[in-house]
Amino acid sequence: MSEAAQQTPATPGGEIVVVTNLVKRFGTHAAVDGVSFSIREGEVFGLLGPNGAGKTTTISMISCLLAPTEGTVSVDGALTTKEPMRVQGILGVVPQEIALYPTLTAAENLKFWGRMYGLHGQLLEQRVAEALDLAGLADRAKERVETYSGGMKRRINIAAGILHHPRLLVMDEPTVGIDPQSRNHILETVKELNRRGMTVLYTSHYMEEVEFLCDRVGIMDHGRVIALGTIDELKRLVGDENVITVRVETLPDGVLDALRALPDVDSVTVSEGESEGAEEVDADEVASEGASIQVLSRDSGAVVADVVGVLGRAHARILSVDVREPNLESVFLHLTGKSLRD
Repeated sequence: MSEAAQQTPATPGGEIVVVTNLVKRFGTHAAVDGVSFSIREGEVFGLLGPNGAGKTTTISMISCLLAPTEGTVSVDGALTTKEPMRVQGILGVVPQEIALYPTLTAAENLKFWGRMYGLHGQLLEQRVAEALDLAGLADRAKERVETYSGGMKRRINIAAGILHHPRLLVMDEPTVGIDPQSRNHILETVKELNRRGMTVLYTSHYMEEVEFLCDRVGIMDHGRVIALGTIDELKRLVGDENVITVRVETLPDGVLDALRALPDVDSVTVSEGESEGAEEVDADEVASEGASIQVLSRDSGAVVADVVGVLGRAHARILSVDVREPNLESVFLHLTGKSLRD
């Protein structure tokens, strides 16, 4: 990006977004149910939560794509329901779905979206070149988007959202379903945009992305914000608890009660299948692919041996054991009794 295009770097300061008691109902279902938070100018603010938590609905209301059922959203002092055009001029949006024309080249797509933002002539050409460079795809600019990999499409999707140099960039799960190299490129791009002064609202159900990127985080579940703060503030909610995850082939009756009775064990949950993000299930519902048992404890060194002992005596075949220090996954587990689920 050229010097002329760089924004003045900002440090977190005044509030650019204020969300107050936001509600969105679809029929009788409240997809968003009383959400409140603010975003400071110059920060990366993360909304973390499982699919269906209400993240996309929330940012759709911030982006003026949906009208709230109740509550308000203001962006730089402008209410989204009163001054949507002013709000839309302040922000850029990177939707979860690819918003590109597949039969056009990357450059043609960017020129189209640039014109939608009111860019023309030399300024449009400059912004397109800058966006392609930031996406790392300047050498592929004349190739049709339909020939791109999923990760490359995601990168051009981001490029389209920053052509007009928005003060606030709203990104909805921008790394879903892509290869690790493209994912890393996108995360570094977000870091670079923020370093140059852009405020970012970033939604994800990948807690490691949020931990890497975000200054502050709101954790959502079932349409509500259940925790809000910096990474360190959220981790303090679970103190020094570690998460011990044990994958087993089968889950014999009585094992969970035996684990909960162990000294220094704070909680025990179980989810079906290999993914940590699987839904919580009862022991008698565990299928042939096995189960993951999550144990919260402040003394993992002593508890791991006890957990393995209980499972061994119950003749449960152990497939793997993993111990992790407090992170956003353990915060979510502590608050909800279940893991972040994909």
